[in-house]
Amino acid sequence: MKKIITTTEAPAPLGPYNQAILSGNTLYMSGQIAINPKTGDLVLESIEAETTQVMTNLKAVLAAANMTFEHVVKSSIFISDMNDFASINTVYGSYFNEETAPARETVQVARLPKSVNVEISMIAIK
Repeated sequence: MKKIITTTEAPAPLGPYNQAILSGNTLYMSGQIAINPKTGDLVLESIEAETTQVMTNLKAVLAAANMTFEHVVKSSIFISDMNDFASINTVYGSYFNEETAPARETVQVARLPKSVNVEISMIAIK
């Protein structure tokens, strides 16, 4: 059984997918990019601002499922330039306790939706 998780506090999907799917106690969150859900504008002033908006969007999806970043067990980070890794990592890391942080991979890709610099997806368990 799966339950569709959706919130207006995160951007609407850009295609035929949902913000998240809850199956049992496991939440599968689609990748988020730095779209401000209130304005629909991309937040691209800096890689730090972009990553913060991505994490804010993910936080909203988690909240819609009554979860927090403490429930996240796996993250996938896709970036367009590995030179941004340290800056992205600093912002991303500020949302987790380093001792209980989730498993993760970070991959440089050729291009992301809307030509953004970072996209993050997560899996959480309650």
